[in-house]
Amino acid sequence: MDLFIGILLLITYFGLIYYAVKGGNLMIGFLLMALLWVIIGGIPYNVAINDVFEKAAEGYAVTAVVVIFGSWFGRVIVDTGIAGSIIRKTVELGGDKPLVVTILVSLVTSFIFTSTFGVGAVIAIGVIILPILLSIGVPKNVAVSSYTLSVGAGMYVNIVLFKQMQLFFPSVQYDNNYLRFGFIAMAVQLVFIIGMLIFNLRSGKLNHAWAVSQPNSTPSTEVPAITFLVPIIPVFMAIVFKWQPIPAILLAIFMALLLTKRLYKLQDAVALIQKTLYDGVADVGLLLGMLFTLAMFGSAAGKDAHIFQAMFGSVIPHNPLIIAVALGILAPIALFRGPLMVWGAGSATIAILTGLKIFPPALLFPLLYIPTISMAISTCPTQSWNLWAVNYTKISVKEFLKTGIVWAWIIVIVNELIAVNMF
Repeated sequence: MDLFIGILLLITYFGLIYYAVKGGNLMIGFLLMALLWVIIGGIPYNVAINDVFEKAAEGYAVTAVVVIFGSWFGRVIVDTGIAGSIIRKTVELGGDKPLVVTILVSLVTSFIFTSTFGVGAVIAIGVIILPILLSIGVPKNVAVSSYTLSVGAGMYVNIVLFKQMQLFFPSVQYDNNYLRFGFIAMAVQLVFIIGMLIFNLRSGKLNHAWAVSQPNSTPSTEVPAITFLVPIIPVFMAIVFKWQPIPAILLAIFMALLLTKRLYKLQDAVALIQKTLYDGVADVGLLLGMLFTLAMFGSAAGKDAHIFQAMFGSVIPHNPLIIAVALGILAPIALFRGPLMVWGAGSATIAILTGLKIFPPALLFPLLYIPTISMAISTCPTQSWNLWAVNYTKISVKEFLKTGIVWAWIIVIVNELIAVNMF
């Protein structure tokens, strides 16, 4: 009987993959999957109502608050002029060398997104960075891929994204043990971004066609140089003083407003705080809806995990290195919300692997986080800000994928090997 039920669950799982690849609404998809896995898995009525559809969403509330605060911080960084000033100074430092400028901008972008979060912040910073890169002759596809990969690199240590992943692995903590890996993985991605830029911007590869039609959109707001340290405050407070994310983010917001002299006029300060909070919440509203239904599906999947344990327990290899290599090779199936994208069909993959109880959460966490960040978040056109960048620069999805996917694939394999060695 368990075999028959397991087959039905797998059919719906592949249905979710197909639905996600076709661009279906994942909030609806996860809610429907939660309902189907409750019915097919025979989860008792009271358990379904109280645990799957109520407690699962309630349990995600803490993470939802962190997501909101992270997105708010992202808006503050943009609206106070800190992000624009950092980027402008970086461009000035690079002088008239397009390769140097693009590398420096990529490093700064990753630095900003170690703590900044939200599609609004990514887009707001993107409308500063991309015109600059294009105006100095960087081809559109290279500019877009370098930007999205740089955003993804910073996400390895971004506490807001970490908290979302922690939904699946509650026992894994944002501590020095994880951060040591996070910074190494971030560095690996940056090294390959630089390699991609050197390869694509070698002699004769520059294109100055965009410079004529696109104005420099860099904000003119000048802020003190000390404010350039504000984006790293949440991570610094977590590492050095073991602060939780919300007080760390609040401190960073306060310092951003204080150091940019936005607190001197109370009325203006209140207006800016209200605007950035409103925009930050709006930026992640749909994301939160998806994450709440994802929590429901994750709860249902966890209660059905014993079925997969019976089906796959003897088939899945028990060697961590084999699993790491396999996930690295299969990394492209994280694209289009596939089986290795955690916030897609990969949520069911996590349920299956954790249900087997073969590998510890401390190992599965990075092994599944890597393809999600380096492949899906960094190069997948279904990621909201990636799709925006593609449309903004008017390149094709095929051109976007062709430019970044090979580099992302190599990054995943390297980081998988690092993760299995560390954990």
